[in-house]
Amino acid sequence: MKQISILGCGWLGLPLAKSLLKKGFSIKGSTTSVAKIPVLEAAGIKAFQIEVKESMIEGAIQSLLDQSEILIIDIPPKLRGLAAENFVKKMENLTSFIEQSSVEKVIFVSSTAVYPDDNNIVTEETQPKPDTESGRQLLETELLLHRNSNFKTTVVRFGGLIGEDRHPVHFLSGQDNIENPEAPINLIHLEDCIGIIESIIEEKCWGQTFNAVAPFHPTRKYYYTQKALELGLPLPGFSENRISAGKIIQGNLIESELNYTFKKPNL
Repeated sequence: MKQISILGCGWLGLPLAKSLLKKGFSIKGSTTSVAKIPVLEAAGIKAFQIEVKESMIEGAIQSLLDQSEILIIDIPPKLRGLAAENFVKKMENLTSFIEQSSVEKVIFVSSTAVYPDDNNIVTEETQPKPDTESGRQLLETELLLHRNSNFKTTVVRFGGLIGEDRHPVHFLSGQDNIENPEAPINLIHLEDCIGIIESIIEEKCWGQTFNAVAPFHPTRKYYYTQKALELGLPLPGFSENRISAGKIIQGNLIESELNYTFKKPNL
């Protein structure tokens, strides 16, 4: 039985852990909340309360990593509000512990925010030029992990994450003057997030970078209007005053390298 460690058993990490358990893996997982420890343990996960900080790591990080060949990092940058952090420093701190552990392979959950909204078509060959602080720190973290010769890192750049309990239309419903009505959507369903990560492990695709976005790119105005009608929600209102800014993310390597077929292609 192969063991995998997941740093960050949140909205994606917890269902991913449950799916990997069903496939016969032994899973260690972390949370920053003591109240969530029993939830992880009830799912069959060996749970640890761990918080990665810029200058230290609180919790038994060595125990989380011990005897695992694969580490999945799924902790997003917290860059909003007064408590904005240096995510790159946190990951530099973490890498020193990975280097001393049994971990040989890392999967880093990143974002398509590393690409700017310049109305172009984006593939894995496109040079990232982030135009947000989150995108800049994610890209710097990707490079930090890729350059470390002590382990092989595969980066997965997810688009907007949606699931049965999470969809942007609930936030946009009833709002007025929403910007970028003609920009294309770049979303991915939770089921496909899990499926793609599992395919990376099964296909042993290490040292690579994947764009992970459903191959479905209607405009924001069309998609969210139709989704609101489908769910019986108040319609969102869009601003037509300025030219829309966006991008179309293509994940060409998902099919060619992973032989992966999307379960929720049309969202």
